[in-house]
Amino acid sequence: MADIAADGYVPERDESGALTTVDGTPLKVSLRKSQRRAKRRAFYLVVPLLAFLFITFTIPIVGMIVRSVYNPEVANYLPETSAAIGDWDGEELPPEKVFAAMAADMEVGLENRTIGRAAGRINREIPGARSLVMGTARHVDEMQPPYREAFLEEDEDWSDLELWRLLKRETRLITPAYYLLALDFEYTPRGDIVERPEIYQVYRLLFIRTAWMSIVITGACLLLGYPVAHLLATLPLRTSNLLMILVLLPFWTSLLVRTSAWMVLLQQEGVVNDLLVWAGIINDNGRIRMIYNQLGTIIAMTHILLPFMILPLYSVMKTIPPSYMRAARSLGANQFTAFVKVYMPLTIPGLAAGVLLVFILAIGYYITPALVGGESGIFISNLIASNMQGTSAQLKLASALATILLVLVLFFYWLFNKLVGVDRLKFG
Repeated sequence: MADIAADGYVPERDESGALTTVDGTPLKVSLRKSQRRAKRRAFYLVVPLLAFLFITFTIPIVGMIVRSVYNPEVANYLPETSAAIGDWDGEELPPEKVFAAMAADMEVGLENRTIGRAAGRINREIPGARSLVMGTARHVDEMQPPYREAFLEEDEDWSDLELWRLLKRETRLITPAYYLLALDFEYTPRGDIVERPEIYQVYRLLFIRTAWMSIVITGACLLLGYPVAHLLATLPLRTSNLLMILVLLPFWTSLLVRTSAWMVLLQQEGVVNDLLVWAGIINDNGRIRMIYNQLGTIIAMTHILLPFMILPLYSVMKTIPPSYMRAARSLGANQFTAFVKVYMPLTIPGLAAGVLLVFILAIGYYITPALVGGESGIFISNLIASNMQGTSAQLKLASALATILLVLVLFFYWLFNKLVGVDRLKFG
């Protein structure tokens, strides 16, 4: 019996009995074409977003990674020296051809005003080397072969094997030197990798501090945000809307203003200390230092990031039917058991989303630790920003630090996915 649609249309069939469209195209082929057209339309709609992400996210990250390992100063601005020093064994002073190449590079570099860049790169590894290179370069046009004796006569520091070994090492265009520095390691004069002196070891400590303080802030947001989200989800609509406005209120004010408010509240002569003195909890001489340290950073950032924990939790809790709790109670569970064994497991998608969101935001935060963190409460992001305003070498160090931070965030994301599962997240 022929298939008849509701409007009376009778589908046609081809010779094999398969359904066809009005123009005779097999129905399956027509459906596949239609699906491909729908996919193309969907792709065209997201092309602007993909282009925006590629330009503003992917390209800068790739540029940052390349910059963190690219080391062109010596190889590009001392090309003759780089070529000549390659065969040197590093045990004795370089041969005459290396000194001659250095003299030629200095003449060209002085003319092109590029010798200072190479000298600056060497100076970062050996303080004072810039004066040596620039001082010799100014007199290189007066030198006559043999250049080896001429360089030693100009300055006996050219007999330092450490300097020449450094020059040879820095002729490599790709170097891990900035990553070693970002992890508190460095090269010895002979090229071995060792830990930096303890007094200069700051970056690993800051990475560890940033991670654990972000975990503490995330935990504090969870402890404070879970009851608030539960209250929002269970209160009558009119009351919960009012409470929701209070939760969203911080978004209506500037982050700088909110951080400044905490500076007023938490300083030793601030409101909180005044209240504690007034209540007799502490005396006037025992005012607590709650700012310009880790405590100040944790308090201020917990307040700022709290809405990012409450909103995903609320979106999940709102969908949990109250009848589940009543059913658990009717089966004999008390209020606590019903909450822990029935209600809480259902909130895990929102809880996981809130934890991930707050932690990732916290680990890269800059302005609040910079304002209220003092020396002990700053994050690694503060040192990254500080290095970005310095010399070319500092900018490369900042790129290496930022790349390590990015890898650290990806590692935590991978760990979170293994333990909880990203597919269980629910942001709203």
